[in-house]
Amino acid sequence: MTSPEILGQLGSLHQLLRDLVQEARDDSSPVPGLGTLGWHLGQSVYREVYWLREVVAGEPDLTARVRHIFGPGDLDLGARCALLPPPEHLLRWAAEAQDEDLRRLATPGALPRHALIEEDRLAWYLLQEAAKDYEHMLSVRLVRALAARGGEAYLVAAPLEPADVLVETPAEVTQGHYRVGSRHDPFAYANELPPLAVELSSYRIAVQPVSNAQYLAFIQAGGYGEAALWDEAGLAWLAAGPGQAPLHWQQDPRGRWYGLGIAGPGDLPADQPVSGINRHEAQAYTNWVAAQGGAGTGAVLQHEYQWEVAARSGAIAGMGRAWEWCANLFHPFPDYAPFPGPGTDPFEAGLVSLRGACLHTQRCLRRASLRHWADPAERRGFAGIRLVFPPG
Repeated sequence: MTSPEILGQLGSLHQLLRDLVQEARDDSSPVPGLGTLGWHLGQSVYREVYWLREVVAGEPDLTARVRHIFGPGDLDLGARCALLPPPEHLLRWAAEAQDEDLRRLATPGALPRHALIEEDRLAWYLLQEAAKDYEHMLSVRLVRALAARGGEAYLVAAPLEPADVLVETPAEVTQGHYRVGSRHDPFAYANELPPLAVELSSYRIAVQPVSNAQYLAFIQAGGYGEAALWDEAGLAWLAAGPGQAPLHWQQDPRGRWYGLGIAGPGDLPADQPVSGINRHEAQAYTNWVAAQGGAGTGAVLQHEYQWEVAARSGAIAGMGRAWEWCANLFHPFPDYAPFPGPGTDPFEAGLVSLRGACLHTQRCLRRASLRHWADPAERRGFAGIRLVFPPG
């Protein structure tokens, strides 16, 4: 029998995912690279049913019927979304499947003995994947809100003003051997295992992530137009014309910046972490800070090991409002063993590590060892920046 804690969180997430589809005014057009809300709901249900029923219980019938939409295959995302049933049918199918999955997890003997369900590891995996589905679906909603923004005027009440790139002394972390990763906790993803001993040189890390006001200083200094700050991939991304501000930043009729979020427009708090930027923008901002000299000399993007060590020691604050881009590629630890099966961790060329959490991240994903990842050009994942400096 699965622990009540997991069952309660999973049941709540099931409802959240269905509510997002239920509340959607129009879910017919896929967001490029993300699909529709309905597809994400269906893919979440498919994943859960595949592992619990096909793999553990040996019942492949349900997944076989929808594998061409949600499982591996040659169809592109747009074609898959076009095969979805009407929303009311999809929601009914999802509710029935999710309720049955919860019943089996909660009922002793409803699932056969299987190595995957020992210590609730598979249940933890499915819960956390559903939490990630929730964030992906919120990204769909945000992109749709941005696309639907009409000519109505929002007037900023408290204008955002630029701030110095460094307003506090970075925290010192001394050279030494440190542990990163999980201590084989049952909720840990395979990419957090086995725990890894790393040797780090001394460094200083910003106590707070880069704020909206600090990022505005980069914009006003012409950072998006200064080619020397961008690498080749970043320049190619800029050439596609994505805009010269974070994804959700808009300007009112007086030219003042505000944020357009899932709940609508609002002033940008000066001291809150900037988000809605990609790795190219994070790197260009970092290069700009380093080029200022003075306190910014030697600024680099954090490595994910530096972030985890600083987080565990309490050296940093401001976590949990925006994911934080890292300098390194997403990679397996030595002796990595995939769970629940091969292909569940995307160690593909070019994906970059992210650490922390954002405002929409569920409690089950908030821990120092949790590793996240994204394509460096991705701006829709609620991500920002934290800087590292040479030792003082």
